[in-house]
Amino acid sequence: MYSMIKKTLYFGSPVYLSLERSQLHIQKREKNDLSEFNRPIEDIGILVLDHPQITITHGAIRALQENKAVVVSCNEKHLPHSLLLPLQGHSEQSKRFRVQLTASEPLKKRLWQQTIQAKIRNQRRVLDHLGQPSKRLRILERRVKSGDPENIEGQAAAYYWSVFLEDFLRDRYGSEPNGLLNYGYAILRSLVARSLISTGLHLSIGIHHKNKYNALCLADDIMEPLRPFIDLMVYDLYIEQDCPDFLSKEAKKSLLGLSQTDGIFKKHRRPLMVGLSQTTASLFQCYEGGRRKIIYPKLPMSA
Repeated sequence: MYSMIKKTLYFGSPVYLSLERSQLHIQKREKNDLSEFNRPIEDIGILVLDHPQITITHGAIRALQENKAVVVSCNEKHLPHSLLLPLQGHSEQSKRFRVQLTASEPLKKRLWQQTIQAKIRNQRRVLDHLGQPSKRLRILERRVKSGDPENIEGQAAAYYWSVFLEDFLRDRYGSEPNGLLNYGYAILRSLVARSLISTGLHLSIGIHHKNKYNALCLADDIMEPLRPFIDLMVYDLYIEQDCPDFLSKEAKKSLLGLSQTDGIFKKHRRPLMVGLSQTTASLFQCYEGGRRKIIYPKLPMSA
């Protein structure tokens, strides 16, 4: 039994958001648009706020949090820079925190091995889809050991980006389509964080990432195999749709549709927002000892 697909709402202009009869009441504040309408709170998965003149009431925030929605705030460069997440997302949260905290290092190393193998597998599927040579990634995937002590992840990434786009250098602060990738990864991070919270796991306790300044270590771990979903969306925007500006309305709309993008979860095709609950639940089951592998989605070959 899987939950319904939640919607992603994006606001890039002045608007007043409040709670009205258990619904999100939206009042536009543009010169030529003073319209008002409602959206059911329970249908919202992610709310993106991308304008300095947006106002949201505490009542609306509280209702969104009670329904496990993620509120994303964007900075002056229109990139997501903060997340508002509920403190409690599961009835057994304290128990699950304890299980997570007592996970052994050998277990976490095995889970990281699976994570990197799943990431390389999806990178290979991206290259296959683009008609680029991918044999080297297949070889590297088989070489990943527990904990990835040889940094096969880095070797795979170096090859992957070298053939992903001609003359492209993956650099967070580099030229396009790096901005498109950054935006997409930020949305992906929000989506994964939401699912982890709903499963009752603590975001700062990672299986590999351990930066003391990073409150979302676990989300950064679990999103790794899903990055290629964004890569393929960005390739389509940048090359096929000739949309080089990550600030364009078309680009944002496409990347915000990530939650409805399909992945293959154990041979079943499901939207990521639905299937990710299976991924994060399987992670907890690994912590608890009930299973040995995380259920990561594969890119559909017909993506």
